[in-house]
Amino acid sequence: METKSNHLNEKPGLHIWWRLLRPHTLTASFIPVFVGTMLAVLDGSFRPLLFVAMLIAALLIQAATNMFNEYYDYARGLDNENSVGIGGTIVRDGVKAIVVQRLAFVFFGAAILLGVYICMASSWWIAVIGSISMLIGYLYTGGPIPIAYTPFGEIFSGFLMGTVIIGISYYIQTLTITWQVIVISIPIAIFIGCILLSNNIRDLDGDKENGRKTIAILIGRERAIFLLSSLMLLSYALTAAFIITGLLPIYSVISLLSIPKARLAVRTFQANTTNVGMIPAMVATAKTNTIYGALIGLSLLLQIIIPLPL
Repeated sequence: METKSNHLNEKPGLHIWWRLLRPHTLTASFIPVFVGTMLAVLDGSFRPLLFVAMLIAALLIQAATNMFNEYYDYARGLDNENSVGIGGTIVRDGVKAIVVQRLAFVFFGAAILLGVYICMASSWWIAVIGSISMLIGYLYTGGPIPIAYTPFGEIFSGFLMGTVIIGISYYIQTLTITWQVIVISIPIAIFIGCILLSNNIRDLDGDKENGRKTIAILIGRERAIFLLSSLMLLSYALTAAFIITGLLPIYSVISLLSIPKARLAVRTFQANTTNVGMIPAMVATAKTNTIYGALIGLSLLLQIIIPLPL
């Protein structure tokens, strides 16, 4: 039988490094870039190299944020071999914590290089916004008072990964920003915030023991689940309103196909109280964001290919 020490001394395989990236979270970076770019194309502007650079930079920042989260949760003693829902590359797979931290900085460095190119091709104001976003990504779990340990984690993640990335993706293509783009970003930002909220609902008991003050802890599990369902309902209501008023094309009605997955997430949370039992609910929440965002982006692409009156 393999011993724990032997397991920790094994050379990490590619699957371990892949898991460190927490790939299921990376759609939270892809979707906003895709939607922001499609809105720009719909308005007559598309620069392919900038799209690729922005997409890779967003993915790198998200992956680096995930690594910092893994590193600082380990450094603070929050993660152990029995922790559920974590990457586990440090506590289970034997990857040294300092390696994870350094790799996160490398990813940040690569994102900065791409950011320089993006700024040179668009505006240096992007450097200011990008720097603030990266700093918040670091402070999300780093620093003396990590944002993830406060009631504001969902707001920061939704705003930065949703509204800001959509806005930047649109701006670097068109060199302008409109209130319509900001408004359209709101449902996607809400769904991204819901991913973190679902994670905090699942981890409520453990986070409470470790002194966190997430919104799920402050209002309690049942109210947090109600908040999750209310936010999802709000996103769909806003989407319907945007279609009716012409902010989104009629094609965007296909985004409502994600409703069954959202309903599954809420019902699974309501039916389970264990960490393991709530994992499918958290996964369903992330998939809701992916399906909704992808279908919104696809609807914009359909409007570009086969225009319908708005």
